Amino acid sequence: MNTPAGARLRYRAMRDAVEQIHDSVPGKLEITGAGIVHDLLSPVGRHELTAARVSRRLEKVMPDGLAAHTGAPDVEAESHGIMRRPDVMVIAEAYMEGQGSFAPCTLIAAIEVVSRSNPDNDWVGKTRDYPLLGIPHYVIFDPRTGSGAVFSDIHPTPEGPRYATRKDFVYGEDVTIADWTISTDGLPRYP
Repeated sequence: MNTPAGARLRYRAMRDAVEQIHDSVPGKLEITGAGIVHDLLSPVGRHELTAARVSRRLEKVMPDGLAAHTGAPDVEAESHGIMRRPDVMVIAEAYMEGQGSFAPCTLIAAIEVVSRSNPDNDWVGKTRDYPLLGIPHYVIFDPRTGSGAVFSDIHPTPEGPRYATRKDFVYGEDVTIADWTISTDGLPRYP
């Protein structure tokens, strides 16, 4: 199944499986080129609080017509065999009026809060997938360490598109996401 048609069939089979089991399996299911990623624990408490605070802070500084959206639907690119669900998506509200998954090209930024159960999904897998999907800004908040990073400036490499710029930050500093700067004061840490 190394043909484009075979890859599409493989992706559709994984997508169908995720749709059938997503309500009966705890946690979050996503699809990558390597297969189905299962973040075993549902995000709760400090994870969700971080996403909510980041979303609210962004919406205070962004212009009308943009949203720092948390929740469904997924971001999906069947052509790449990838389905992800960022914790926060910066997107024009006009793109939210349609049905089904968001096209990756509609996102201004994808923001993830690192899961305690699968940190490599955010730090490794998504730093590979999001530039491949053409998402211009990827931001990671890591409550385990009280730090994070902003990735931008997609450029081609022999292994595929990658972010050329990484700006690290620690909680308490201001962080710039695309054109907007927010505070990271008061973001919770995992115990």
